[in-house]
Amino acid sequence: MLVLSRKKNESIMIGDHIEIKVLSVEGDQVKLGIVAPKNVKVHRSEVFQAIKEQNKEALNMNTNLLEQLKKK
Repeated sequence: MLVLSRKKNESIMIGDHIEIKVLSVEGDQVKLGIVAPKNVKVHRSEVFQAIKEQNKEALNMNTNLLEQLKKK
């Protein structure tokens, strides 16, 4: 893991097209602004983990259920 120190209004670049800027720091909360191309998905890590779990559950879906749905 790369660890960087930044002050308010400073930013970091990831590659040529993604910029992460420190907008404010209040207590233990940091507000970040992210500029990224529209094809780059940006999620909070807890949302990203939830999406991963849902996708994993969808892959484990019972194939018999799909066959039953086709018959109806």
